[in-house]
Amino acid sequence: MADIIKLLPDSIANQIAAGEVVQRPASAVKELMENAIDAGATSIRLIVKEAGKSLIQVIDNGIGMSETDARMSLERHATSKIRKAEDLFSLRTMGFRGEALASIAAVSQLEMKTRQADRELGTWLTVEASEVKRQEPAATEAGTSISVKNLFFNIPARRNFLKSNPVELRHIIEEFQRLALAYTDIAFSLIHGDELLYDLPAGKLSHRIVHIFGKPYQEQLAPCQEETDYVKVSGYIGKPEFARKTRGEQFLFVNQRFIRSNYLQHAVINAFEGLIPENTFPFYVLFIEINPKHIDVNVHPTKTEIKFDDERAVYAVVRSAVRQALGTHSLSPGIDFSEDVNIIARLNSTDADDAKRVYFEERFQTTFQRSNLQHWEKLFEQHPSGTETPIEQQLSPAELAFLDQEKPMEETVKRQEELMQLHQQYILRPVPTGLMVIHQQAAHQRILYEKFLRHISFNTGESQQSLFPQAIEMNGADFALVLEMESEITALGFRFEIFGKNTLLINGIPAGIGAGREKQVFEELIEQFKSNQAILALPVKENLARALAKRAAIKSGDKLSLEEMRHLVANLFGCQAPGHSPDGDTTYFIFDLGKIGMYFKHN
Repeated sequence: MADIIKLLPDSIANQIAAGEVVQRPASAVKELMENAIDAGATSIRLIVKEAGKSLIQVIDNGIGMSETDARMSLERHATSKIRKAEDLFSLRTMGFRGEALASIAAVSQLEMKTRQADRELGTWLTVEASEVKRQEPAATEAGTSISVKNLFFNIPARRNFLKSNPVELRHIIEEFQRLALAYTDIAFSLIHGDELLYDLPAGKLSHRIVHIFGKPYQEQLAPCQEETDYVKVSGYIGKPEFARKTRGEQFLFVNQRFIRSNYLQHAVINAFEGLIPENTFPFYVLFIEINPKHIDVNVHPTKTEIKFDDERAVYAVVRSAVRQALGTHSLSPGIDFSEDVNIIARLNSTDADDAKRVYFEERFQTTFQRSNLQHWEKLFEQHPSGTETPIEQQLSPAELAFLDQEKPMEETVKRQEELMQLHQQYILRPVPTGLMVIHQQAAHQRILYEKFLRHISFNTGESQQSLFPQAIEMNGADFALVLEMESEITALGFRFEIFGKNTLLINGIPAGIGAGREKQVFEELIEQFKSNQAILALPVKENLARALAKRAAIKSGDKLSLEEMRHLVANLFGCQAPGHSPDGDTTYFIFDLGKIGMYFKHN
C-alpha cells in the first residue's frame, strides 16, 4: 500500500498558519503596528482603504531593516526577538513568534520598503501569496513602510466571510485604540480613505484618553496607583456615575500588552461593588507591570491571553488599587490636566471607606428605597399628578385614539377606575379572580418595544423636530456603528446628519420622547444596543427596538397619575405578548383570591 502522509508545500502551510494569525483586516493591523513598536518607532501612521480590504499600510520611523533582514522577515518562525526557549520568559517585545509577516504575505499582495538610518539606499520588496516577485534597492525614508493589498485575494471563501466595511473598520479602530493607549510616548495617526480619523501626539496617558474618546472623558477620570514588590498597577478608572451598560471601554494591559482576563476584570468590578448599578461596567485603563518571568504570553497566537504564576496576588493588588482610587476620588477635587495627573495625595484607608459609604448613600439610594420609609396609610391617599412626562405624551395619536374607544367589556373599564400605584413601582388592579400586580417599568418596555418594532419594520416612525439640534461627538467605533445602522435608526424616528469628524448633529427624535433630551436619548440608544449585542445575537431591528424601549420606558420610582396608569394597562393588554418584557421578565402577576384567603382563615 502506498504512503499517504505527505509534507505540505510551504504555500499551503503558510495559508493554514495565517488562519490563526490573520482572521480579519484588524488582525493584520495589530501585527504590523506591533512590529513598528518593536522597531523603536516614535511615529506610526496607519492608512486603510475599504476598511482594510483593499489596503492596509503601516508607516513607521523605526530602525528599519537590512536587505537580508527584509527577506528573512517573510520566512516563518524568523524573528529578532528570541534566540532560545528561555527567552520566552523574559520578553519585553510585542512580537516574538516570527509568524505575522509570513502569514500576512501568504494571503495578500504585500509590498515592503525599508531603510536603516545609516544607509543611503533601502530595500523594496513585493510578495504575492508568499512568492517574492521583486527585490531591489530603492530610495526610501528611514524606517519601514508595509502595504498589504487585497487581503485574502487568494482565499475567496475567507474573504466572503468578512463583514461590512463599517463592522471591519470598527474592529480596526479597536486595535488602533489599544496600542495607542499602551504607548503614549509614540505619535499615532489613522487615515481611512481620505479622512483623518485620529491624529494623536505623544503625551501623557490622560491626554491620550481624552484625544481618543473625547472631551467628556476629561471629567470622569480618577487616577489609580498601587505598587508591591511583586506587581505594580497604574492608570485611570472612570467615576462610578459614568458606568455604562456595555463592555468595550475596559482596557487591561500587562507590560503594555493588551490582554483579556475575566478574572482580573472581576477584580475591578468587585472594587466598584455598591457604587454602580448591577450589570453596568465602569471605564478603566489599567497597566500591570510585572517581571516577565512570572507570566507566560505564549498561550495563543493572538497573544491576548496571559498566564500568571500567582494570579490571586495580581487580583488582590488590582482590586486594592481600584478601591484606593475610588476612595481618593470621593474626597479629592477633579483632575487638573495642566499638571501631572499621576501624582496625587494619598488618603488613609479609613477616610476612603467613609467617603465610599457617603458616596453610595447620596448617589444610589433610590426613590423606591426611600418610599419604604413612608407609612402604609399613604398608599390609600390620592396621588397628585407628578411633573414627569405623562405616558400619553409618549404614545402616537393613533394609539391614544385606540385607548379612547369604548371597550367591549364594561367590567374592564370599571376596574381601571380602581387602579392604585404601590411604592411608585407597581400598579395594583382588582380582577375577578383576585388582585393583579403590574410591574410598571417592565410593562411599559413591552408596550414601547412592540411600538418601535412596528415603526422600524414598516418605516413608520414619527419624528419630532428639535428646536435646538444637538451635536454628539463619538469615538470612531461608535460612529462607524451608527453609520452602519443609519436606515434602521432613521426608521425609528431619529433624524441626524454628519457634522464633522466622528460628530453627528441630531435634528429630531422619535415622537413622544421628551424634547431637549436628544443627545442623551441617542447616546443611551447606542449604549444599550451594544449591551444587547454583547449578550444576545439579535437582528439589528429587534436589537434597536429593545434598546430604545429599555431606555425610553418609565422607571421604577416614577409617580403615575390615575390617567397614566389607565393608559399603561390598556396598552399592555393590547400587546401581542403582554405577559413578559422584551428581556423575558414578568410584567404582571395575579394573586388568586383563594391564596389570599388562606392567610386569613380562623379556627
